[in-house]
This record gives sequence, structure tokens and C-alpha cells, in this order.
Amino acid sequence: MHFTINGQSREANPDIRASLLDVLREHLALTGTKKGCDHGQCGACTVLVNGRRINACLTLAVMHQDDDITTIEGLGQIGNLHPLQDAFVRHDGYQCGYCTPGQICSAVGMLDEVAKGWGSHVSGDLTEVDLNDDEISERMSGNLCRCSAYPNIVDAIREVAKA
Repeated sequence: MHFTINGQSREANPDIRASLLDVLREHLALTGTKKGCDHGQCGACTVLVNGRRINACLTLAVMHQDDDITTIEGLGQIGNLHPLQDAFVRHDGYQCGYCTPGQICSAVGMLDEVAKGWGSHVSGDLTEVDLNDDEISERMSGNLCRCSAYPNIVDAIREVAKA
């Protein structure tokens, strides 16, 4: 199988039944994406596929041949963090850090959805999305933080959204 991962061409030859998450972690050594519940309920495995956020544990890798996949490793580097990574650090939005890669990938996808004008369940106006705390919380509701750093995560996302 061929993928473009974090801007680089990558090949893997896993079992055809392997999830995208398992291929990223076990075949391509991209361990930044975490395996949490393995049932799509916690969001720890969130990655961006062709710019859209998905739970990598719920999709087969074979379904994403030739897709453009971005993991947390592709968003920023030490010394050159993605603005959301930097904001999560400044606002202490990472706590234990286990959910952080999925939270940040989801936030990147969520801000792109807002930029495209996509409404959510709590959007009061579908013609112009107001990215208030309720909107951020709703859009990030697929990502659980067992340390309950939600207020800090919302602060970090709000800061980047306003920049």
C-alpha cells in the first residue's frame, strides 16, 4: 500500500484487515498517534486524511491508498511547533499528554471546517459560524481528555482561532 504521510511517500505491506492506526504505529513507526479505546470513542487516534479528521482506529488502511495523511509528527517539529501545539503548551492543555496528538489533529481539522463555513449541532447561524466556547466544545466532543483539561484546550484553540 502506498500513502503520502506528512508529505513523504511511504509504503507498507500490512495484513489487508489492518486499521490505519495499526499501520501508522506498527508498520511505519509513527507512534505519535495514540491507541486509546480502539473503538472510535476517545479520539486519541485522530489523524487528518486529505485534510479531514478521522479516527484512524475505525478505518482500514487499505481504504486510504494514495491518500494524503497527516499525523501529529507532520504538524510541527521541536523548535518549530504548529500554532496549536504551541498554544496547548502555553495554556497547559496537554496534562498527561496521551490524548494531545488526537486533540491537536482534531483541532486543526475543526478550524479548517470553521474556515469553510461548516456549521455544527450548536451553530446558531449556519451562514456565519461564531467560534465561541460552546461551538469549540461541541466540535471537539469526539476527543476525550481523562485529565479534564477541557478549559485549557478550549483556551488554546480559541487563541489560535483568533490569531
